[in-house]
Amino acid sequence: MIDECLVVEFSVTGDDCPLAEASRTTGTTIDARPPQLRSDDNALLRFSAGEGADDLAEILDDDDRIRYLHVSRTDSRTNFRCLSKHPCAVHELTDAGFMAETLQYREGTERYTGAVVGHDVLQGVLAAAAETVGVSLERVFPLGSEDDEAVAQRWDVTPAQEVALRTALKMGYFAVPREVTAAEVGDELGISKSAFLERLRRGQATLFAQLFG
Repeated sequence: MIDECLVVEFSVTGDDCPLAEASRTTGTTIDARPPQLRSDDNALLRFSAGEGADDLAEILDDDDRIRYLHVSRTDSRTNFRCLSKHPCAVHELTDAGFMAETLQYREGTERYTGAVVGHDVLQGVLAAAAETVGVSLERVFPLGSEDDEAVAQRWDVTPAQEVALRTALKMGYFAVPREVTAAEVGDELGISKSAFLERLRRGQATLFAQLFG
């Protein structure tokens, strides 16, 4: 049994998957859940975008590698679901032992956050990625017990909402008295104050609905 588990963040360039190319073409930031690879090698994709979502939808709808594109809209985000016939770099990392949790595509650059079990597996993941794309290890640190919540306790918030909630908590937005303003948290996230507050409200609503039924 291996006791060590590491949280890692990768920055990946040079991937030619549909989401990476679409984010590069449109300049739209895409927040995605890890793709689910089917036995027929098609990947199930679920992701969302804010500004530029209409251009993103048009680009993906014209992409022959994308099938069954479904688009639904909320007040500030557009949600996408589809099948992709083209594998992206995260599949290679997954095969090597990377357990992806969140993916973000921004202007063609991808950022993966997840975990690996031990440094040996981490080296294998880096080697596997380097064979096909440019990869940079941005951050690595031990997974603490406070970060390792039970699978049954995962909350169904979007990746963008989770990042907003975690960043706000870390910066002291929920402290009494409040240590930072909404605008400051928005700046840290690279979004406007109103966009941050929208993500915060929707994330809190989702959490409270699941917590209190």
